[in-house]
Amino acid sequence: MSRRYFGTDGIRGHVGEAPITPDFMLKLGWAAGRALSSGAERKLVLIGKDTRLSGYMFESALEAGLSAAGIDVALLGPLPTPAVAYLTRTFRACAGIVISASHNPHHDNGIKFFSGSGFKLPDDVEASIEDWLEKPLAIDDAAALGKAVRIEDARGRYIEFCKSTVPFSLSLDGMNIVLDCAQGATYQVAPAVFRELGAKVTVLGNQPNGLNINDGFGSTHPEALQKAVVESGADLGIAFDGDGDRVLMVDSDGRLVDGDELLYIIACHRQDKGLLKGGVVGTLMTNFGIEQALRKREIPFVRAKVGDRYVMEKLFEHDWWIGGEGSGHLVCRDVTTTGDGIVSALQVLAALRDAGAAHLSEVLEGVEKTPQSLVNVRMREKRDVTQVPEVARAVADAERELGDQGRVLLRLSGTEPVVRVMVEGTDANRVAGLAQRIADVVESLA
Repeated sequence: MSRRYFGTDGIRGHVGEAPITPDFMLKLGWAAGRALSSGAERKLVLIGKDTRLSGYMFESALEAGLSAAGIDVALLGPLPTPAVAYLTRTFRACAGIVISASHNPHHDNGIKFFSGSGFKLPDDVEASIEDWLEKPLAIDDAAALGKAVRIEDARGRYIEFCKSTVPFSLSLDGMNIVLDCAQGATYQVAPAVFRELGAKVTVLGNQPNGLNINDGFGSTHPEALQKAVVESGADLGIAFDGDGDRVLMVDSDGRLVDGDELLYIIACHRQDKGLLKGGVVGTLMTNFGIEQALRKREIPFVRAKVGDRYVMEKLFEHDWWIGGEGSGHLVCRDVTTTGDGIVSALQVLAALRDAGAAHLSEVLEGVEKTPQSLVNVRMREKRDVTQVPEVARAVADAERELGDQGRVLLRLSGTEPVVRVMVEGTDANRVAGLAQRIADVVESLA
């Protein structure tokens, strides 16, 4: 599908620059209302948001547009993205909307949609919304306009859902955890979930002011969490991103445990319990060492393109349940419909408890990750440089040098004007040098 506005994960951009403007959001709300309500038994859309200051403005604009299309609106306030997916299902709404730019800084914002079943919208529905965006905005009769209500207990409903995804017998008593909520959407619900399960919880990044989301905290900046875990003598640390659909963890010695490793822990636990359906979906960026470790456990593994949308497509294609990315966007289809940082963290803690392990390193024994170097090159504008002769030569040279002992991957970010250069091999120094060499060539074209 050729998209005019939708990227790989909704619509995203810089606040105040098209399409991330109030007038566009008004029209988007109306267009979404027209497209999503067709054939729907209940014309209700839920709206949640993260902690960005601009979220207030866009929430009001979307609400007005949906109302103009005759759609009722339920406002959830600041909640993690997966909470909106869950509540959309439980309210039998026709769709859910999240106002968030995920792990990006506060000056960015965006819109994500969920269908009534709690999954990301299929291509044909996104295409329908874009078609409606091209039409003149026509307001329904005054008697048919939508109403708006605020769901006061949304937070509590989601907290109970998170706890329900692990066995009732699971207790975190005696576990000392540090949480980093990225000054984002998990700042209220995550501490409650882990405390109610019995853990001793210290919280970082839980003082959002509308401008500090992802700023020095969260899964994209885990340094503060690593330091806090070591200094406090905690058993582990858990870092979420701004909208709560990603999670990374920190072991007791301060070592960062990424999404690839967490996916391995969850998959092995499911296998041990006889609950693993099929295999595991990773991405083109998944570390080769994880693939080898899964192979030793005789767990099938396939790679999807980078992005939770493509991971989910592969899961449906194979009818498997477990997949994810090194960034910490993990999907456990047996318990939820989308990437969920809190739910994924609970699956890991359940694996620790069942294994009688105190630390993450104990359930990662035998896993040897291949050295991998990732360099992000920011461009002035989105541009596919992979076919530029100079870049193609640099990649070919690196591949020749690596032979069958490594691989090179260049990919364009789906949300930013960024080219990601990844090199993987057996020697860390050589890998880093080759990645930087290619990145320098790409940067010369920026």
